[in-house]
Amino acid sequence: MGSRLQIEGDESVLVRVTHSNIKSFSPEIRFSLQMTVEAVKEKLWKKCGTSVNSMSLELYDEIGAKISVLSDNARPLGFYSPLDGYCLHVIDLDPSSVTSGGWLEDTSLVDKYTISDEAYGKLGGTFRKFKETLPLKQPPGQESKISDNYMGEVCADIKIWDRCEVEPGERRGTVKFVGQAETLAPGFWVGVQFDEPAGKHDGMVKGKRYFDCPPLHGAMVRPDKVKVCLRGIVVIFQSLINLPVNVLIKELYLPGQEWVALVVSTLHFQPRDCEFESPQEQGGEFLEGGSRGSIRNRLSTPG
Repeated sequence: MGSRLQIEGDESVLVRVTHSNIKSFSPEIRFSLQMTVEAVKEKLWKKCGTSVNSMSLELYDEIGAKISVLSDNARPLGFYSPLDGYCLHVIDLDPSSVTSGGWLEDTSLVDKYTISDEAYGKLGGTFRKFKETLPLKQPPGQESKISDNYMGEVCADIKIWDRCEVEPGERRGTVKFVGQAETLAPGFWVGVQFDEPAGKHDGMVKGKRYFDCPPLHGAMVRPDKVKVCLRGIVVIFQSLINLPVNVLIKELYLPGQEWVALVVSTLHFQPRDCEFESPQEQGGEFLEGGSRGSIRNRLSTPG
C-alpha cells in the first residue's frame, strides 16, 4: 500500500501503471503533477505501445476503488488529485493495436523461421558443420590405449636432481622422480619439486608417494613439459657447500660432464669421498624414487 504522505514542495507523484491488453505490464512511474493528461499519455505510449489517440486513462486508489476517468487531455494531472501508490489504468481502444491479442507477451503466437533438415545440411558455417570437425569421443572403456613406454624416449635425458623449468608458466624446480607412476595414466612421468608453492601436492599422488617435498611444491608432469636447465651434479655440489645454485652458475647451459670440472675448478673444492645412495633399479635407464636417497660427503679445501 502506497503512502499518502506528500513531501512539501514535491510536485510529482509515483503511481503504478496497468494495461488492459498487457497483463505483465505493471511498472511504477513518476509523473509531474503539472503534466497535462495528453503529456502523460505520450509518456505511456513510449512505455506500452498504445497510441495517444487510442488511449483512455482511469485512476484508482490504493484499494482498487475507481477515482476518476482522465478524459480531458488539456487538464494537468494534478487536477485529478492522484497520490503516491495510486493506480493509473491504460485502456487500449484500438482493436487492431499492436498490444491486442497477446502479441507482446505470448511468444507462441509469433511466426518462427523454419528450415528443412536437408536444406540446413547444405548450409556452411553452421553448428552442425562445426561438430563434424570435432574428434569423435569414444564410449567409456573404448578410449585409445596409451603405451606403457609413452614418452620414454623424451625423458631419457632427464635425471633426478636435474634443475628444470616446467611449462606452462616457466616454473622452476628440481627433478625428484622419473619413471612410470602406477596411480597415473600409462607412460613416463617426471616428478618435480618447485622452488615456490606452485604445485599440487607434497610428492604423494592418490595415496602413492613418489618423492618428498614441502606441501604444494610437488607436481607430476609429462616429460615434454620439462626443460632441463642445470644438470644434477650442480645441484649435488650446491647441497654440499650450501650455496644457492644461482650463485654458482646463473642461467648456464653446458652438455655432458663439463659441470664437474666447472664447479670444482671454480670453487676449488676437492671431493675426497662422495657417495650417492638411492633406491634405484640397478642397470635401469631411469632412476625412480630418488628422493629416498641420501648424500654422504666429506669435503676438504686447500689449506
